[in-house]
Amino acid sequence: MPEFRYVAIAPGGELTQGVMDAPDVAAVVQRLRRQGAIPMRTEPADHGRLAALLPELSLRRRGLHGQEVADLTRELAIMLGAGQDLDRALRFLIETTTQQRALRVLTALRDAVRDGSSFAAALAQQPASFSRLYVGLVRAGEAGGALAVTLERLATLLERQRALASTVTSALIYPGVLLLAAIGSVVLLLTDVLPQFVPLFAESGVALPASTQLMIATGDALAAWGLPALAVLAVLLLVATRMLQRPGPKLAFDRLRLRLPVFGPLAREVLAARLTRTLGTLLINGMPLIAALDVVRDALGNAAGVHAVEVATVEARGGAGLARPLAASGLFPARTIHLLQLGEETAQLGPMALRAAEIHEEKTRLAVQRLVSLLTPAITIAMGGLIAAIVGSLLQAMLGLNDLAH
Repeated sequence: MPEFRYVAIAPGGELTQGVMDAPDVAAVVQRLRRQGAIPMRTEPADHGRLAALLPELSLRRRGLHGQEVADLTRELAIMLGAGQDLDRALRFLIETTTQQRALRVLTALRDAVRDGSSFAAALAQQPASFSRLYVGLVRAGEAGGALAVTLERLATLLERQRALASTVTSALIYPGVLLLAAIGSVVLLLTDVLPQFVPLFAESGVALPASTQLMIATGDALAAWGLPALAVLAVLLLVATRMLQRPGPKLAFDRLRLRLPVFGPLAREVLAARLTRTLGTLLINGMPLIAALDVVRDALGNAAGVHAVEVATVEARGGAGLARPLAASGLFPARTIHLLQLGEETAQLGPMALRAAEIHEEKTRLAVQRLVSLLTPAITIAMGGLIAAIVGSLLQAMLGLNDLAH
């Protein structure tokens, strides 16, 4: 039976860790809960040893990646909610972490807190790991004396953001791999299989069908210019990437992305989900609307959306509210505007924003499923059609040779 390392809060409030034999992680969690403990972390016992053998892999990045930040936040929220003080919680995380990068960040946080800094100020000293959104929420939680609740909400926000990104990315992996396989198959047929028949056609002296001549010419062009074309394409992509780092081109490109026929609606749902999830979390943690909008911009990931929020911030300062200027941008779904307007009218903007986020996240998941269900057969049909055209032109030429022989 495999071994699992666990970290939990015992019924008496003390932190405990150990190793347990169990069929899976769920069994470990269930057994700990039967004992009255609060599970915080469970992982295979091999995980820590593997991380210790490869510490240099944890140091390639300067800061923590998103999943590490979410896990750390969740564990801190559990410990603080169970009555532990911040110093003890950080010390225990330092003692139990198996990642050198996390150890370095946590040690710096604990040292800063022990030197008299607030937790938010300590987090601000680690910008590679903790965003302005993260620091702003923690600062609001400390000011309101509700750090544990704030970290719980922040952990939920980070997990939802990562789940949203993972939904889109994971769903598009299979169509992407299928597209690469289709392109590779066609290129292989044109540059490797078809040229093997060219000498036979040349010896016969028969006039080849136009389709066969086109396929042979295409294969020759790919063989002669394929690699240079790829090099030119790589250079163009590099130049385009550099250009998109400038505010003007990036704003135009992001606006175009939101208005594409098929992918535009999906991009707008993702943008609306990020806006409402972040805004709602900030507002229910007591942050004023104007300050929240200033933080929200960093979480959108779209220059057009950032510009719309900046315009809305100016309008909101003048008392015009948030929903109307966002509607004027034309970037957000009507459902977003309606729910935000309802939240403003009922003085429940934070809760209504979170409700809108749940709707948009679900709409994103369904839209991705529909997109994948359309892309996969479309790529398969296109690949089959191209291969059939190549094979058909080859068979047509071979039948011409057979007729000549008779």
